[in-house]
Amino acid sequence: MTAQSGQQTARLLHILELGGYPDFSPLYRSAGYEPQRLDSMRKAIKSIKKQAPDVIVAEFNFQSDFRDRTSQLESLMASIAQQPQVKVIVFYDKEQAHQFERVASRFDFHAALSYPIDEQRLDEALRQARL
Repeated sequence: MTAQSGQQTARLLHILELGGYPDFSPLYRSAGYEPQRLDSMRKAIKSIKKQAPDVIVAEFNFQSDFRDRTSQLESLMASIAQQPQVKVIVFYDKEQAHQFERVASRFDFHAALSYPIDEQRLDEALRQARL
């Protein structure tokens, strides 16, 4: 798919598990992405196996009941380990920053934004991911 300007539209997968923030679809489109939203990490991982997006926007949701990981975000990152071109932008709660830092120390995220999401910072991260 191409944008009206003739520039290639990039694919963005937004994994919305908990939400609680605005719909950023207009922002994604203005930054040159064709967004797809899925409501579970399981569906997202299945979709990524079929066709990897250019950018993934995902939430970090700390889950203390996991034995071997702290969130589904780790499963996502494992599923794209062989696709380094995929950029991941993570939304996280400041109250879970300590747990998120443990995950961030093991994975390369393009950007990490704490709630409330600053639209200007998100826009900058999206545009940098296109470079």
